[in-house]
Amino acid sequence: MLENARIRLAFSTLVLFALLAGDAVRFTLGWWFFGVLTIGLTFFAGWLLWLQRARWSVGGMPLPLLTFLALATVSIFWSHYPGATALGLFTTWIIVVNAVALAVTFTWAELLRALGLVLRFVIGVSLLFELFVSLVLRERLLPFFGQPGVNYDSYDKIPGMLMWSRNQLFDVFGDGRIQGILGNANSLGFLALLALIVFGIQLAARTVQRSWGILWIVLAAATILMTKSATVTLALAGVAVVLVIALLVRHAKTDRGRMITYAASTAALAAVVVIAFLLRSRVFELLGKSSDLTGRLGIWQKVIDLAQQRPAFGWGWVSYWVPWADPFHNLVFRSGVRQLQAHNTWLDVAFQLGLVGLIVFIALVGAALIKAWQHAVDRPQKAPGAPLRHSAITLLPLLVLVALVVQSFAESRLITEYGFALLIVVAVKTKRRELL
Repeated sequence: MLENARIRLAFSTLVLFALLAGDAVRFTLGWWFFGVLTIGLTFFAGWLLWLQRARWSVGGMPLPLLTFLALATVSIFWSHYPGATALGLFTTWIIVVNAVALAVTFTWAELLRALGLVLRFVIGVSLLFELFVSLVLRERLLPFFGQPGVNYDSYDKIPGMLMWSRNQLFDVFGDGRIQGILGNANSLGFLALLALIVFGIQLAARTVQRSWGILWIVLAAATILMTKSATVTLALAGVAVVLVIALLVRHAKTDRGRMITYAASTAALAAVVVIAFLLRSRVFELLGKSSDLTGRLGIWQKVIDLAQQRPAFGWGWVSYWVPWADPFHNLVFRSGVRQLQAHNTWLDVAFQLGLVGLIVFIALVGAALIKAWQHAVDRPQKAPGAPLRHSAITLLPLLVLVALVVQSFAESRLITEYGFALLIVVAVKTKRRELL
């Protein structure tokens, strides 16, 4: 079975679709269907890991990852909301098992192909979905299955935040933005950014036809423009900068050349950061953001206040906030909608697992970034003294992780679903030193 190419592609594609487009599945087929699907995939992933037990071991996993998972698990003993922590641990370990199975079972080339299939489906169907809503329905559309804990009948007018589609495709040149099958403009925009990375690498690696690759790059870029996400815009800029630096380092022929590239890049980045800070009001205006970052500053302050009450080990792991548990049930509301994240991964980790958890998580992300950077810029060798040509595919883990890290300062996705899964895949595979 492990050698069957169709089964391998089907499993990797299904897992990545469940991780990347879980909202679409839940809105369309319901939470129970999504639960059965993910549990079924997890059992299959566990079986794959068992079949390959000679190829991996718990001791071979990155130490910061093991430490973080251990800390999250034992936090149930001091959790303010043990029931919510138990549920959060259940979903977290489902993500871990599937992510480790992806990392151990599949090559980077196979993961690139599966990502390409999933992202093409999400973008293509999202654009058709928005077109159908605007041409045929001509009104806002609620999901078939709503969010748990939300009483839709309690609203005089249902907030746009709860709509599956806001029917704004034909208003994207004004104030409108599309949400696609994910029901969230920021989420769709970020997946379009991942698509831009994946499609670009596929085109550079010549694993797709040139015209086909260019078409999907255009569609991904158009989706980014129509979602109008400031977070995605910043993440795109971060990915572009890192890509340029990585390519310059790759082409440096000597150690001295690399050092000059690093020094010049550091100086340029520092200058950009200083200028952006001094002109932050103008930057916010250009990004279409208010001075309080669309309410995020208020959310962050509330989370900081709670984190300071339990500074060492936090309130207990929960990943996504559970809407029926204290203090989440009335902690943060925006436009009448209860928020289920801190909109900042680092604050969320500090709140849930305290300063200790934050330090461990920083170590996990930092180590993964370093390994991904080395994976991208160091020339592969067939044998000592026999270097090979650089491959475009080796840029994949670095660019994906950079996008996730930039997003993490405005969203808590890095500890949930696709964000946490992709972080684990990058951390595990780069530690195993698998090039392609």
